[in-house]
Amino acid sequence: MPFPLTLPCEAILDSIADGVFTVDLNWNITFFNHSAEQITQISKEEAVGQKCRNIFHSSLCDGSCPLEVCLREDTTLGNKSIFIVRPDGEKVPVSISAAPLYNEDGELIGGVETFRDLSAIQLIRQRMEEKYSFEDIVGKSEQFRKIFKILPQISQSPSSVLISGESGTGKELFARAIHNLSPRRDKPFVVVNCGALPEQLLESELFGYKAGAFTDAKRDKPGKFHMAREGTIFLDEIGEMSFALQVKLLRVLQDKTVEPLGAVNSEKLDLRIIAATNKNLEQCVQEGSFRQDLYYRLNVVQLHIPPLRERTQDIPLLVNHFIKNFNLLRDKDLQGISEDALSILMQYSFPGNVRELENIIEYCFILCPEGFIQVEHLPEYLQPAGPYPESSSNPKTMEEIKCIAAQKALERHQGKKMAACRELDISKDTLRRLLDKCNNPG
Repeated sequence: MPFPLTLPCEAILDSIADGVFTVDLNWNITFFNHSAEQITQISKEEAVGQKCRNIFHSSLCDGSCPLEVCLREDTTLGNKSIFIVRPDGEKVPVSISAAPLYNEDGELIGGVETFRDLSAIQLIRQRMEEKYSFEDIVGKSEQFRKIFKILPQISQSPSSVLISGESGTGKELFARAIHNLSPRRDKPFVVVNCGALPEQLLESELFGYKAGAFTDAKRDKPGKFHMAREGTIFLDEIGEMSFALQVKLLRVLQDKTVEPLGAVNSEKLDLRIIAATNKNLEQCVQEGSFRQDLYYRLNVVQLHIPPLRERTQDIPLLVNHFIKNFNLLRDKDLQGISEDALSILMQYSFPGNVRELENIIEYCFILCPEGFIQVEHLPEYLQPAGPYPESSSNPKTMEEIKCIAAQKALERHQGKKMAACRELDISKDTLRRLLDKCNNPG
């Protein structure tokens, strides 16, 4: 039987801006206020008597119901962000609070939940992100605003582009943005890391080869230049390319042709070249390790991506961007980062730049189960009393960060591996692999 609310109480609840509904112990809705009708676009008459999951279709209805937790553990829950789904299929972001409901004799008779429509807040956030983002690049610093302003014109040009900046600043993101905004957007975007391969392998990767060009060449292999035809090729770490290969690349730029190893004839090319480096190529030219003529061919348009320590105002935007991405990837609903934790990040020098910040947020997702990322969820080297100074020049890789997380979880649970696994939401085999990696690095 639905438990009745007295008329004055019902009138008061109908007058507030937040949606309010109550359920009995069988999850049947017993009260549904006016704001609940407006937010869900479902009338009180339709809702009362229905199971709450059939009305809200929320992101937590399948196994993580806040009301169920409140009733089971006799506790309250506040400000949890979820989605509900309206009858027309539209997802509505809401912030909910829930609590058990008792009668005058102190008997548990159901639960009450309030929910606030966050659509307007989300729209403001979305507009802010749109204002300060370009493709997948996020930033509001003056340096980035200038780059965002000229990026469309650069994209429309067929000229070669040289992107400079420290490792981890996101040079490939800028290269992809240029390609995606260019007339070549529907053609291939091919990435080659010139520093990851030995000279001979890099040459065959770039130019390809014909069958019989060398002992193991059983059949023709198209090179990256061929694969990128009519599109864009991104040559990362161009400063690592050997002098001999620089000569061949110069011919590609000058003659717009490529000659695979063992080929008799050259192949005409129609592609755009974007190169990137974390070196000072002007200095390399002066030292004789990089060809001056190639440098000028590549450096028709130059973009310099400043390090994160020079644009700290971008850190909050990037943190929110990564939290949003990892919420989707990890199926979590973290609401953000605490002011104390953000303050630590704002004061850190980030030798690993944006890539290191992304690793830090991924680490936080391992330790933070819900709510806001707190100081204790940050990697140890960022803790106020941590062993690593803020100016550390040794940013941690994701594997190293995971090792630290595994070790700390074991310490918190006095060496109990299953308890550590439950905290980290990983299997026992994964924990063992992480600990083996910690004990035997490299």
